[in-house]
Amino acid sequence: MATNENLPPNVIKQLAKELKGLDESPPEGIKVGVNDDDFSIIYADIEGPAGTPYENGVFRMKLLLSHDFPHSPPKGYFLTKIFHPNIAPNGEICVNTLKKDWNPSLGLRHVLIIVRCLLIEPYPESALNEQAGKMLLENYDEYARHARLYTGIHAKPKPKLKSGAICESTTALNVEQHNTSVLNIEQKNAASGAGLSLPSPLAPSSTKGGNNPDHQSQPQQQPIVPATETGVSGTAVVGISGTAPKKEGLSKIPADKKKMDARKKSLKRL
Repeated sequence: MATNENLPPNVIKQLAKELKGLDESPPEGIKVGVNDDDFSIIYADIEGPAGTPYENGVFRMKLLLSHDFPHSPPKGYFLTKIFHPNIAPNGEICVNTLKKDWNPSLGLRHVLIIVRCLLIEPYPESALNEQAGKMLLENYDEYARHARLYTGIHAKPKPKLKSGAICESTTALNVEQHNTSVLNIEQKNAASGAGLSLPSPLAPSSTKGGNNPDHQSQPQQQPIVPATETGVSGTAVVGISGTAPKKEGLSKIPADKKKMDARKKSLKRL
């Protein structure tokens, strides 16, 4: 999986979107691939345009993206040897789009198309390969012969870039970002959860027997409130278990009253 250490996340996101578009809808004669070890290296196979000394050749090149891309242009190199005025013997590409005419709004698609156009219309005035530039200006036939010779020897069809490599790399990138986001969320939740108050160990448990599964929770019983009644004599009588006590004082009162009445009648007779 690509490390992507050389590019900021916002650039990687835009780059992944553009690479996916290049893979799904490639420019004519151009096939793009990505380096699985470094997302800042873009590979491309360019087919030699028909009617040029590079016809029937396949030229592999790479674009190197710096850490401040797209504010600075990428550097382009041909990995396949080619006889061309604007391509140095070490493969470096000289084109104004990658130098003074660079604009951060230009995308990779535009750069690759410009590079392929160089094979159609070279610019000998700004040559990196002086021999090829001088030969192009003085003797085109000789120039074309050299170019075809290089093409036949070096620009043979290359092993195809991995099909779907861009999609796999961008998918892996998305997964990595998603996992990072999930991890950040979990860390934030853990940090916020640490501030929550824990239940006191002295708080009463709602179940008997602690964590023993054999003990099932019992409904909490209501406390027994003693029933209180007031007797005839005004003394409070307290009953136990909510039952009223026997009222012995009430049964004695009628007998005493009869005795008092009998005494009153005796006194009246005297």
